[in-house]
Amino acid sequence: MTLLEIAGLHGLRLRSPVRDVLATIDPANGFQVIAIDLAVAREVVAIGDTLRDPGDRAIVATARVHGSRLVTSDQRIIQSRLVPVIE
Repeated sequence: MTLLEIAGLHGLRLRSPVRDVLATIDPANGFQVIAIDLAVAREVVAIGDTLRDPGDRAIVATARVHGSRLVTSDQRIIQSRLVPVIE
């Protein structure tokens, strides 16, 4: 979902063109793209409607399943306390 969100920004909040940002998201640069699998889908269901945005639920569920922290300024995610965040 995050890659789709980045692609959808079209430079609205990015200092660089979206194409350049997506080009840097590469395993050679230390990034890992994690698929939404059955475990993540189950976690989305477990989260329920705590977060209204289905994209946010998928992102939070993925972080929970993989034991990761999120880097976010999204106040709904932060206030939900569903996942550790770095603001």
